Amino acid sequence: GRDDLRGAAERYGVAGSTTTEPAAPPASAVTTAGAGDPVPLGGTTKIITALVVLSAHPLAASTPGDPVVITAEDYADYVKYISESSRAVSFITNESWSERDMLLAMLLGSSNNHSDALARWAFGTTDGYLSAAASWLAANGMTGTTVADTTGLSENSVGTAADLTRITQLAFETPVIAEIMALPSATLNGNRQVTNLATYLPDLGVTGLSLSYTDEAGLCLLYKATVPLATADGAAGAGAAAGGAAGSGAAGGASATIYGALLREPDYPTLEADLTALVGSASTSLKPTVLAAQGDPFVEYSTGWGQTARGVAAASESRMLWATTPVDHTVAPLTFSTARSGSAAGTASFALPAGAVDVPLTLDGSLIDPGPLWRLSHPVEVIGALIASRG
Repeated sequence: GRDDLRGAAERYGVAGSTTTEPAAPPASAVTTAGAGDPVPLGGTTKIITALVVLSAHPLAASTPGDPVVITAEDYADYVKYISESSRAVSFITNESWSERDMLLAMLLGSSNNHSDALARWAFGTTDGYLSAAASWLAANGMTGTTVADTTGLSENSVGTAADLTRITQLAFETPVIAEIMALPSATLNGNRQVTNLATYLPDLGVTGLSLSYTDEAGLCLLYKATVPLATADGAAGAGAAAGGAAGSGAAGGASATIYGALLREPDYPTLEADLTALVGSASTSLKPTVLAAQGDPFVEYSTGWGQTARGVAAASESRMLWATTPVDHTVAPLTFSTARSGSAAGTASFALPAGAVDVPLTLDGSLIDPGPLWRLSHPVEVIGALIASRG
């Protein structure tokens, strides 16, 4: 039989955030698996459109935002999408929409014409939007993703599961998008009704962000899911709140919110099997992992006159990681001849799938000047140190 989890691993990236106590700060992590080549994105491209537009025209949750007047070009797009049987929510030329209603139509209803119109409104032209999107992707380190349109109907809008996972997390961390995606439906301008087309497997604690299909991209799902974490005896923690925010805790147990991207799924039964396997594995595979405990040594400094001090972690750092995630680190020490205890002593950087986590280091002891008598009696060491310092 088919190994559903292995099959899913060929297509997914997953990020997670969790806390074990309501008062504790959240730990977070990202892991990805499978092929990292860019693939067609389908309707998930609209999430990039929303984030890029909001970067230029921020919108607070529960506020309408600026007006968007529908142009003749926007209406022509609507007619075209209707003729192609592509997803479209109606509007007419010269109609005024709020930025929020435009986002509702695009995100809940996956409206292609609203995606195009909102991008043109924000950046003047589609080309202006595409230039802004390229800059936004580069600034966010998403080097595996390129957009050629606002909707994802173009097969040239491509990206990696790792990038789309990070985009999913950024979207849910954007209050107005999180608020919109929590809605089952909405009433828009002109009493138009849209339902949330991204809703998928809510009984598993899943909140969909984008669910789409094109011939080139297959089925694509961006989502977050809140799962109970297994306790030390292997049982799932009791009382974990399904659908809770990242970092939320529940009385009697801990929960983790994972963010994921499932791309190029061939059909709905496969999508359901893959997502069920991934969510199920999270309960037992996500582990709180201490990267560095306060006082842990990472580097040792020594002087020519026999003093030593260690660079130790200034504070503890931990993340919720999948059990198979490798944790490697590098140390960037500082160069100095004397320093007091507690002085900065470099950085330990942990290479995680979500990006590096930097832990500041401080000296656990003082390195003090040996005095003139030592210098006079050790001229070779003094000259060598001088040459090294000019390096």
